[in-house]
Amino acid sequence: MIRILVVDDATFIRNMVKKSLLPPDFEVVGEAADGNEAIKLYEELKPDVITMDITMRGMDGLTALEQIMKKNPDAKIIMLSSLGEESLIKKAINLGAKDFITKPFKPDRLISAVRAQVEN
Repeated sequence: MIRILVVDDATFIRNMVKKSLLPPDFEVVGEAADGNEAIKLYEELKPDVITMDITMRGMDGLTALEQIMKKNPDAKIIMLSSLGEESLIKKAINLGAKDFITKPFKPDRLISAVRAQVEN
């Protein structure tokens, strides 16, 4: 089972991600609404994969991505954002994101991205 931390300030997006990543293959082990909470939960829960929004109140997703990658360069973080500008995608990948999915997302795209992180 792949353990996932879902990070997004919008509850409905977190719920969409959870509905896409169902047992027995996936287990959402935690949810965070901002980057600070994401870092704390990442350290506590040690998930296999994180899905992370970019634009959030408090600490944004790119800052959280950077801080998590400094602590654990092997962290597997998939950015999930409605901001699909090429410059943001490049920045996220350069900071260590393993994939970038633009919202609204197709469940199959999310599932394959999460699976790819544990198969590599």
